[in-house]
Amino acid sequence: MNTTLKHWKEAATLILAAGQRLGADGLSSRTPAASSLGRSHLPHKSRFDYDVLLLKRSSKSGFMPNAYVFPGGMVDSSDFSSEWLDIFKSFRNSVNFGLRRVKQSAETRPPIFATDRLKLGSPIPGEVAFRICALRETFEESGVLLVVSKTEEESLLKSTEDRCASDQTLHYKVNELCSSELTKWRALVNQNPSNFIRMCRELEVLPNIWALHEWGNWLTPSGRYGVPRFDTAFFICCLQEIPHTLQDQKEIVRFQWSTPSEVLQSYQARELWIAPPQFYELSRMCRFPLLNDLHKFAGQRATEGCEQLLPVVFLKDEHYISVLPGDKLYPLNSSGEAGVDTITDLQLEDPLDDSALHRICIMDPYTTTLQITITPKYNHLLPVVEPASPLDSKSEL
Repeated sequence: MNTTLKHWKEAATLILAAGQRLGADGLSSRTPAASSLGRSHLPHKSRFDYDVLLLKRSSKSGFMPNAYVFPGGMVDSSDFSSEWLDIFKSFRNSVNFGLRRVKQSAETRPPIFATDRLKLGSPIPGEVAFRICALRETFEESGVLLVVSKTEEESLLKSTEDRCASDQTLHYKVNELCSSELTKWRALVNQNPSNFIRMCRELEVLPNIWALHEWGNWLTPSGRYGVPRFDTAFFICCLQEIPHTLQDQKEIVRFQWSTPSEVLQSYQARELWIAPPQFYELSRMCRFPLLNDLHKFAGQRATEGCEQLLPVVFLKDEHYISVLPGDKLYPLNSSGEAGVDTITDLQLEDPLDDSALHRICIMDPYTTTLQITITPKYNHLLPVVEPASPLDSKSEL
């Protein structure tokens, strides 16, 4: 854990996409899309052959109450425990436990990944520990356990040496443990995150860190969602089929599997609320309605690295403009200390200039649009952007 952070707590989240070859449990878990909105700029739900897992946070949650989020949470010291060296002993001689090298230079790498964890007292690389965190939190919150059995270690070790072949095929499945065993360990891990290590040791399994592809890095802006602020590593994983899912009835009160376009339509219909990072990432995923295409893209792109996205929020005519790196209004050196600012005439002296836009425009909690004219860095996806309306036209911003 990075105790030197001034503003944020480190966290990890997992975008879990799964094919729609559903069993009885899966069919009952899907939530119908809102039928009242056409949103023609989004692919129709029938074009998607996969769903994404979203969890509804409790109304009593101290961070984003009632929001639908991807599974994930704050890193625990056990995620960086040296005990993992024994669990991953077959991979200890491989850089980052067999994870592929990222091409991004250390100078531009987000601190959450670039920080030298050895200097902070842990032999576990950040790329490994944050994947462990995402897998542990996903298990705690949804009951979905992504692990690899010890008997598969040899083939897995070989596949990490031949990534070109292994990443082209959608092959990740959820480990099948009996429900009583799963329930027992889930309760123990919820009681104490360090029990995740104990579970892996006793069941002779490895957290499947290799199934997770680096996707992004979002930081909570100042003054928007309460006191806690998080520096969150986003990963993505594609599964062949929707696994059995259960909410924990504590922090999480509901779950649903829906296509990215269904979620965005339901949000626009005010049937559920999602935060700007979820809106942005789901809009990205709308570029790939087919799971195999998303899987291949995620695997190939992950070695490029990712950009740190710290929104800087401005207030304009009673609505918010959340600008992101690359936007013409984005501060050259954003420390994350500033709160909501008011846009001045000086800052908008050329309102017709539509160059360098990278922003999230929030008219109200359920009306969000994206304005993006820049090219995403690190070969990432450009979100599907809704055509400008008179309310958010260039001349208004």
